[in-house]
Amino acid sequence: MKQRIITAIIAGAGFITVTIIGAWPFTLLMIGIATLALAELLRMKQVKILSTFGILSFILMWLLVIPESIVSFQWLHIPRLELFLLLIVVLLALTVITKNSFTFDEAGFLVLASVYIGFGFHYFIYTRFLDNGLALLIFILILVWSTDSGAYFAGRSFGKHKLWPEISPKKTIEGAIGGIVLAVIIGVIYLLIVPIFDSWVMTILFIFVVSVSGQMGDLVESALKRHYSVKDSGQVLPGHGGILDRFDSLIFVLPILYLFGFI
Repeated sequence: MKQRIITAIIAGAGFITVTIIGAWPFTLLMIGIATLALAELLRMKQVKILSTFGILSFILMWLLVIPESIVSFQWLHIPRLELFLLLIVVLLALTVITKNSFTFDEAGFLVLASVYIGFGFHYFIYTRFLDNGLALLIFILILVWSTDSGAYFAGRSFGKHKLWPEISPKKTIEGAIGGIVLAVIIGVIYLLIVPIFDSWVMTILFIFVVSVSGQMGDLVESALKRHYSVKDSGQVLPGHGGILDRFDSLIFVLPILYLFGFI
């Protein structure tokens, strides 16, 4: 527990500092974290990171994460999305070229993994550089962390009914509700100090979406770990596991907020 607390303080302080600084340090940090997260997924699937297929998956993910201001593909006269789709075609062609030693299922995993990580961190960067991006991103971080804390303590104190035992045996319905309640309380306090929305209806809806989708993101990663029979996604953060163990909620929340028109 002591190691877990020390890691949380040091890593959390460093992450918040770089988030406040913004600009290229924040962008480079997000690209680096996204790269480590994808590496963890590849290890779960037992795909060698420096293999042809591993490198292709990194390229797919970087196409989604790295901003146009850092790497531009205008000289190719091909939009990024079309280049991304072209690489998917290449992956499918490799299933034929390798005579199915590289299978359709493996190609599907690499594409889905790059989209899962790529879009999550893409919208992380996108949100930070909005006009009110810093206040909004800090708000989202606070809501996700409040949800995690509320779910943990409510689950331990009142948890009786399992939320989804086939995926995460320890999570309870009472814990999930506790996470939402604490997120609402902390979120309202934050917005009384740093106003972001004009409407309280919009505020409560935003908090609810973040809290629920954050818990869903946590369950998605739990399902991945259970499927691949691993306890933690990695060992990058002592006492906390891997990058995905810390960012699973956030990379699920941000694309959903974008799709719902909140960011």
